[in-house]
Amino acid sequence: MGFDELRALLARHVRQDETTAIDGLYIARIERSGPPSPSMSGTVLAILAQGAKRLAIGDRVFEYRPGDYLVASVDLPVTGHFIETDPEHPALGLALVLEPSAIAELLLQARPGDLPRPRGGALPGIAVAGMTADLLDAVTRLVRLLDRPHDQAVLAPLIKREILWRLITGEQGGAVRQLGLADSSLSHIARAARWIRRHYAEPFRVEDLARLSGMSVSAFYRNFQAVTAMSPIQFQKQVRLQEARLLLAAHPNDVTGVAHRVGYDSPSQFSREYRREFGAPPSRDAARLLSHDLGHDDGLSRKDLRTPAVTTSPVSGSGRA
Repeated sequence: MGFDELRALLARHVRQDETTAIDGLYIARIERSGPPSPSMSGTVLAILAQGAKRLAIGDRVFEYRPGDYLVASVDLPVTGHFIETDPEHPALGLALVLEPSAIAELLLQARPGDLPRPRGGALPGIAVAGMTADLLDAVTRLVRLLDRPHDQAVLAPLIKREILWRLITGEQGGAVRQLGLADSSLSHIARAARWIRRHYAEPFRVEDLARLSGMSVSAFYRNFQAVTAMSPIQFQKQVRLQEARLLLAAHPNDVTGVAHRVGYDSPSQFSREYRREFGAPPSRDAARLLSHDLGHDDGLSRKDLRTPAVTTSPVSGSGRA
């Protein structure tokens, strides 16, 4: 299975902001491995044509490279870094945003025998599978349309549908199919995760989130753990710390104020958990983020800290792809 054409296409069409002329398609080039950094996964298909990336969520670690694809069916807080990457051999990858409505439409059109038998229980929100020739061909044809702007409006939606079909009938199709089902366990957990992200500074009771998800407390906790690899409280802490890092970039001298804004009553507890997550106390990390060498010595950049329009993706962790 050759990645030469896809690699050349990605190298030719990558932009600084990682966007493309095709809606939902992002391309990234990363020249330095750098240390692990936090981001949100987004709901995406992620593929590398060159290089490799390692992602951690909770106690699960995923690694993917050419020959693999990664599917994130829930927007989750992850920590990731590129490996085997340097300026002479940069990582080149793409992300395609997965739209639940497009998946639901395909599921409605499929005949009962067209889809694999569903597995019981909630599925992990992130999974890695082996690339197939059909999926690689469809993805390459989609990126090829960047050289053919007059064909994009008609052909891009068709090829996106083909890519989704390859995913929902593929090795990790169960999680992708659940993304398009309004009443699936994954969609209920995703709703709870979105609530936590929007209200991350507020205390909550697991019983209330279980009720929001239409589950018993035990079923909710079990399914949340299966999808996110974290408990609801651990998930909230990850979101709080990521938001705190964004705030500290703008208010580096107000550690106590930032701690309260993200929901911590105890500044000392905030500092302990922040250091455990990012490897440095809040004030020192903020100074590092704002230093002149940001993005060169430690692998970070202001782009890594922005609040993106699409949420961060597992390809670059930068907010695009």
